[in-house]
Amino acid sequence: MSRNFFLIVFLSLTTVVHAQLWRSVDPLIGSEGEGRVFVGPAAPFGMVKPGPDCLTMPNAGWAPQPEMVKGFSQTHVSGTGGGQKYGNVLIQPFRRHESMTPQRLLLPDGKVGVVPCFLHHRTYEKITLGKYSCRFEDGIGVDITASARCALYRFRHADGLLVDAASFLGMDTIPNKRETQQYVASSIRVSGQKEVSGSTTVRGGWNNGGPYTVFFCLQSSAPFVKSRLFGGRAASVWWGDSVVEVKVGISYVSVEQARRNIVAHDFGTQLRQLRQQWDETLARVPYEGNSRERRIFYTALYHTLLMPVDKTGECPRWSGTPYYDDFYALWDTYRTSMPLLMEYYPERATDIVRALLAIYRHEGYMPDARSGDCNGRTQGGSHADVVIAEAYARGLKGIDYREALQAMLKDGDVPPADDEKEGRGGLREYIRLGYVPYGIPRAGTRTVEYSYDDWCIAQVAKGLGKHAIYNRYMRRSRSWQNLWRKDYEWRGMKGFILPRDASGRWLDSVEWGRSRVYRPKIAYRPDTKVAPWYIPWWDTFFYEGLSAEYSLSVPHDVPTLIQLCGGDSAFRRRLDTFFDEGHYNVGNEPSFLTPYLYSYIGRSDLSSRRVAEIVHRCFSDKADGLPGNDDSGAMSAWLLWAMLGRYPVAGQGKYITIDPVRFPEKTATSDNATSMVHFVLNRQYRNWPLSTRWQGDTLVVTCHDCTYRLPRRVVDHATGFCWESPQKAGARYDAEGTFLFISRDALDSLQHAGSFVYDGITWRRVDGNGQRIHVRADVDGTEMWISTSGTLPWVTRMQDNRLGIDWQMDDC
Repeated sequence: MSRNFFLIVFLSLTTVVHAQLWRSVDPLIGSEGEGRVFVGPAAPFGMVKPGPDCLTMPNAGWAPQPEMVKGFSQTHVSGTGGGQKYGNVLIQPFRRHESMTPQRLLLPDGKVGVVPCFLHHRTYEKITLGKYSCRFEDGIGVDITASARCALYRFRHADGLLVDAASFLGMDTIPNKRETQQYVASSIRVSGQKEVSGSTTVRGGWNNGGPYTVFFCLQSSAPFVKSRLFGGRAASVWWGDSVVEVKVGISYVSVEQARRNIVAHDFGTQLRQLRQQWDETLARVPYEGNSRERRIFYTALYHTLLMPVDKTGECPRWSGTPYYDDFYALWDTYRTSMPLLMEYYPERATDIVRALLAIYRHEGYMPDARSGDCNGRTQGGSHADVVIAEAYARGLKGIDYREALQAMLKDGDVPPADDEKEGRGGLREYIRLGYVPYGIPRAGTRTVEYSYDDWCIAQVAKGLGKHAIYNRYMRRSRSWQNLWRKDYEWRGMKGFILPRDASGRWLDSVEWGRSRVYRPKIAYRPDTKVAPWYIPWWDTFFYEGLSAEYSLSVPHDVPTLIQLCGGDSAFRRRLDTFFDEGHYNVGNEPSFLTPYLYSYIGRSDLSSRRVAEIVHRCFSDKADGLPGNDDSGAMSAWLLWAMLGRYPVAGQGKYITIDPVRFPEKTATSDNATSMVHFVLNRQYRNWPLSTRWQGDTLVVTCHDCTYRLPRRVVDHATGFCWESPQKAGARYDAEGTFLFISRDALDSLQHAGSFVYDGITWRRVDGNGQRIHVRADVDGTEMWISTSGTLPWVTRMQDNRLGIDWQMDDC
């Protein structure tokens, strides 16, 4: 055979492998609970992130059923806490008979106006990488996919579309409410027989940013037969086709740019291209594992690559350089996400660093956080300094490190006008005293983090031959020791970072807040974390952490930390106590490095054990499988490094090595279930227990000690039931049909088309709710009730089966 033949075979196999990676991603992992990830379709670092906005307006828009959907907006963030941001350009399909529900909108003049709204319940929902699908109670079907700057929709059985330019996430009628978005202006017009265009301007949100404007251009595959404008806030259009494709291009520059951002191809072609793009992107990080591990790993990688957002060419204030927005926030991502980008996507990381420098060049400071083209909020230190030090340590090309050092020195030397927006708060006191004194918000966090930022500045200065700067900042990098209270003992541990006032006194108790009426004091201990209702958590001594945590957070000077703790043995005991007494919190970033600290005393085996314990206790492949806000992928990236068996020490270009964390093979989506089945077998009643579990790609169903083994292809694609009886205890069956449930393909057909064929019989929908669908067989009237709320479509009730086999199941 020729060499070319082998090359073609190799390339074909490579393509097949890559084509499977998108299937290993479950966008729902981390979507519930604290994770708050975005579930809709998106390109890597994509500017447009279309998806449903539910009535409760969660940060990422989506909420599980039965929460009502108010529409689908084009902009979202992923994994964030605090106040909402974005949710711009909302569209919602409707039927002619539906009536609008007005929603209140606070106007810039303080008056309250209204915007029209159609609220819908979902009866079906399916979410995969690159595609969101749902069906409303009135029969409207919605499919969504996306390119980097254009959202694509396919509507079925909709008579028209509401286009809302005024709404956004977090709408409130309280003026200037902190962390809440506020309406500024909007415009909308029907600009053609198939086109609606306009803009929306909003301010505020989590970063308390200034106004940002999203321009849009919507194009329909069907001409409008009727339209109506609701001032400059919304428009409704009607069409005559039963299936309509809609494209929405967005831009931060102009309507014309939004129109140019609309892709030329149709929905199906764009979906295939998007998944191919993700296949190629995910393949940059090779990973071998069982199917559950691949699902967890590549979902985490997917979430890490959603933000920041590539808005190159879309900056409203300058052009000519790479531009990224939605750093949400570097305080989170510098530790895990940014090193991952530098390792596996260096060209992307280079552009991000260049974008940080462009922001400095045009606005005066690099951001610690940024969204809506505005810096803010700075949570602790100036962590763009750590990002640049990491890039420098790795030798990333294409970055002007001399300009970068100037940007870092601006952080380290010049107090900002607004320290919540950018720069370093309490910098004058930090330079004068060697620490940030109690009374300045987040004084403990700022002292610890400024010390590390200063160390990072020193490393870049040294590399560039700036020795005076190096020496000055190395001295400052030891400032954390000025808050180290060496004689303080607590729970067998000695020495902690604790509050100190501007005159140098250690504070055993602190005033609890700033009330002019009530001035209580509380004892301050290493586990103190609470604050009274009248002082925001933003103003506490430590931000999102305890003294017990921050006293171990000195990544640039761990040997000194070990010495201050009493040496290797005492340090190990301290770490053991810290973990065993439950002070560790993987849900907040200051503790990300802590389980790896055993490696600094030569006990990487203990780091391996601790990391594995944390992962298995706190992470899973379920919807609530993240222990805290994903924070633009920072949490997911922490998990990735644990599964890869190494952890980056950000700013230093080095790794700590551990044993890779493994997950046992089982279902990736909690298909395991236990239940009781109440059979009526030819008028004889039997109550038998039912359980399921996955072994690799085989579902094992046990009923009355009978075992049914169903390959995944049967679970997904079967066209009939397995009718082997569970009466004979101990029997083993290799099933080629499903047992007590229908295949996922059959459920998909039922939910989309209203019917499915099983065992050669057509079953049609009779009625249903958000939990079950009632169907009836054409041929003989047999009825089934099929669950839609679990991860397997169980037949919870079979009635009037002519085979004489009826049953009813308890909830699985």
